[in-house]
Amino acid sequence: MPPSTPFPASSQKSLTESFTESSPETLRSPSPPDLAVVLSGGGARGAYQVGVLRGIARRFPRLRFPIVTGVSAGAINAAFLASHPGSVEEATEELTQLWRNLEVKHVFRTHTSSMAASMMRWALRLSSGGSALAPTTRGLLDTAPLHQLLKRAIPTVDGVMEGVRRNHQQGKLRALALTTIDWNSGCTVTWVEGEEISTWERPNRVGRRCRMTLEHVMASSALPLVFPATRLAGSWHGDGGIRLSAPLSPAIHLGARRILVISNRYQRSAEEAQAPVILGYPPPAQIIGKLLNSIFLDLVDQDVARLTNINQLVARVPPEHRGRFRLLDTLVIRPSRDLGRLAADFEAQLPGTLRFITRSLGTRETSSPDFLSLLLFEPGYLRRLMEIGEEDAETALEPLTELLESGPSAPVNSAANTGATGRANPVDEKEPSSGDEPPLEEHSEDDHKRERAASAGDD
Repeated sequence: MPPSTPFPASSQKSLTESFTESSPETLRSPSPPDLAVVLSGGGARGAYQVGVLRGIARRFPRLRFPIVTGVSAGAINAAFLASHPGSVEEATEELTQLWRNLEVKHVFRTHTSSMAASMMRWALRLSSGGSALAPTTRGLLDTAPLHQLLKRAIPTVDGVMEGVRRNHQQGKLRALALTTIDWNSGCTVTWVEGEEISTWERPNRVGRRCRMTLEHVMASSALPLVFPATRLAGSWHGDGGIRLSAPLSPAIHLGARRILVISNRYQRSAEEAQAPVILGYPPPAQIIGKLLNSIFLDLVDQDVARLTNINQLVARVPPEHRGRFRLLDTLVIRPSRDLGRLAADFEAQLPGTLRFITRSLGTRETSSPDFLSLLLFEPGYLRRLMEIGEEDAETALEPLTELLESGPSAPVNSAANTGATGRANPVDEKEPSSGDEPPLEEHSEDDHKRERAASAGDD
């Protein structure tokens, strides 16, 4: 790990003291026990989540999230939150310092010799014709620096994140869930550490109890082919966003009734969607970016849409006839700016070798290089994302306050429809402590309005 580590271990006190201003919106009661935060993927876009959390912490400094779930880059932020001994305010201030000074070299090796050797191995393998002499390839990039960074940022004992168990014992955390894909079986695995948590099994996805380690974080954030897979429980695991068709399901399984989803996907208006972003044939960077968006970002919106529809149906059924069906109170906060377009302004900050590769793939042939935004771990871009996140959290203050302070079974009325949001599908999810019947967790139309208000400016 380079000496210029982005994580200042002694900065917590001075940072948190700078956020002691009182606010009328400060949470007036302990964190709701059924509150969950869902952190999605998106590589370097994970900095946006930190900005949103920091904006929330300004208004709700005593808040904690009893249920924390994450996948891909969101798994890094989720693990940090769940293992931190302090409030969201304290945790996000340290997390902010981690991200604001992050550079590509802290995530993967960028030396020309290292990257050239990796590309040579891949070239030999692709030209080997299946020969037994073909070299082993485990990812285009070496993420050893990221593992070292996590070891410095998240305290562990023999690799186990002891902070998670400590927060369980102190009643600060109900559960942490990180999701991976098992490359052997193709099954999506959600690893859970918590108290009184039951596992679950659905077609192509399961929940397993574990003691959470840094390897779970590394596996969940292992971008396919680009980052190497990690071995867990005897199998190789990679980025859990690959087949996670119901991104909110882990939170629902763990008992969440109020869910805050922080998405990294900007939703374009109809006019923006029709405007061309490339001229001529689509370059590889454009195709790769859209493929990765479909894996890591689009599924949240699809799941949320299904959840919204079911919630509307459940809301029309008298409470005494709903059985195990119940409403979920959900809020989605998403970027008010196109993070892909923004990335183009910062590509020049990348190390020369990596910049050569990204430009060779055609990042300058599109006005919205989404692929570039996933790898742009450079301070200028990351700090801008955090600023946007803080602004969007402030915009979402009213619906956020309603989410935290209203009853989970009585969805609150909210502001007008001014933006676009996302939701998840819990239709086939089984409540961990409720036997075998699958309770449906959903939203009402009022919830949908609040979610849309939370992302004002996206349309």
